[in-house]
Amino acid sequence: MVGPQYDLVGNPLGAVRATFERAAAAAAAAESGGSDPVAAFRGKDWGASDLFRSFLFEEGGLDKDMLGTEFYIGAFKVPGQNAWTLESSPGPDMRMLADCLATEQREKRKRNMDNDDMDVSENDHGDNSSFSKKPKEDDTHASSSSTEMPASAPEMNGGDHHIPGSSFSCLVKVYDMLESQVKLNDVVEFIGVYTFDPELAAPTDNPDDIMLDLIEDVTAQLPPSKVPRLHCLVWRKLSSHDFISKVPVVEPSSSLLKGIRQSLLSHLTLVLGNDELAAQCLLLHLLSRLRNKVDVVTVGRLSLNFTGFNRESASIFGNQLHKLIQRLVPYSQAIPLSIEYLNTATLQPRKDNKSGRLVTGVLQLPQGAHLTFDETTLQTGSLTSKGVENTALLKSLMESQMVEYDFEYYKLEMATDVQLLTLSEGKSNILPSDLIVPFRPSSVPAVNAGFEEFESWRWYLATVRSLPQATEPETYQMIQDEMVSAMRDDRSLGCSELSRWLTMAQIMASSFGEKSLLMEHWQMVKELERLRKERLQ
Repeated sequence: MVGPQYDLVGNPLGAVRATFERAAAAAAAAESGGSDPVAAFRGKDWGASDLFRSFLFEEGGLDKDMLGTEFYIGAFKVPGQNAWTLESSPGPDMRMLADCLATEQREKRKRNMDNDDMDVSENDHGDNSSFSKKPKEDDTHASSSSTEMPASAPEMNGGDHHIPGSSFSCLVKVYDMLESQVKLNDVVEFIGVYTFDPELAAPTDNPDDIMLDLIEDVTAQLPPSKVPRLHCLVWRKLSSHDFISKVPVVEPSSSLLKGIRQSLLSHLTLVLGNDELAAQCLLLHLLSRLRNKVDVVTVGRLSLNFTGFNRESASIFGNQLHKLIQRLVPYSQAIPLSIEYLNTATLQPRKDNKSGRLVTGVLQLPQGAHLTFDETTLQTGSLTSKGVENTALLKSLMESQMVEYDFEYYKLEMATDVQLLTLSEGKSNILPSDLIVPFRPSSVPAVNAGFEEFESWRWYLATVRSLPQATEPETYQMIQDEMVSAMRDDRSLGCSELSRWLTMAQIMASSFGEKSLLMEHWQMVKELERLRKERLQ
């Protein structure tokens, strides 16, 4: 069978054989000298997942637009997805797959045209009036399909111009998934049978086509000749651990996590110009996640505001910090928060009712993404109505971890889990953070770390964030007594600040690999607070 190696339509056997041979070669190398070479494949995917990529799950309009177990998705690089996640789980580029499909379709059209020329030539010998021959239905079909298929790559009915490289989209049909198992902005990997043949489309005068204008989600009603289908065989939600190439086989013991914690903390301190207080707070920030939400109260979040930055220091420490975060977490973005950006950026996701598509905005991010805002680019100016709306969206995200989606006739807030770091000269008024830390470096960062170190730090962050947290009743009572005493000594203390102390103490306990909060962790947080307030004075 001929065809490109990754041509799943024209050469499916070759695609499967190529991936299996690579998996077999890798397994043989790993098990060289072993008595049971088949053991290398136990618990493996036999190279099948190497043919596919990760998708950002895009829910086509929530409850009303859910198509049972059909989901409309775009296959693209997830917003903010960092390069190391692609290197750790290599796979063919979707553009390459599209090019393979385009090549196969062009060859098919060429064969059809050659057959048509042979028919006309034979008719010339037998009938001099061949030019008045009535076109066959197949001829009309081939002509129409040629106009639907661009020469470069198939247009899969789905360019989302807010995300680079999002020209490949399809309907995923899942047969063993409950709707509640996948939520908006979950990152999901699908493996299945891909079907798409634009040459099946032929122009018709069917009056039922007029009804397409009245359908809210047009893509759900179009045939496979218009919108590709992926019939899912296997699916899974991806977590941070799935992007780590070398996961330790041992249990995450407290002693192991403590060693990696110290290594990461030392590196953070060097990157932040030997500011140990800032490094401690940054580590707690990177380990934070939304654990619970009751009404407007969020538990577990810890947004961070480093003050004392200007444009010069932001170009040095800010860039170093963003590069470091890019190499530590799967998804991150740095946003220069200027007046122009606020007035022009599309932050809010919105529903396009004409196409039935959810058009993504900057704030539609996967769970656990990290955003760094640079306010040193902010200058005096006037906000337009869109700028005021964007400012309100950012404030809502910062305070309640909610993003408002615009469905044209109504707006709906959706819960999210995004880590937020702000770099500013003074306390940010646009982005009110949980923790404000004056930044005081004493040296210029000139540090680097190897691949093995970054892999261990990524594993550490993913593992610690997934640890359960608990507090023994006796410990909780002692902490509560200390809170009451602190409020008696300082009348300015409020419930929100005390809640932040408890959150920081719980994250501090997790950072050492502990699943239960101890008084020593509480004392560490109190010392951090004392040092922080000294800087604020």
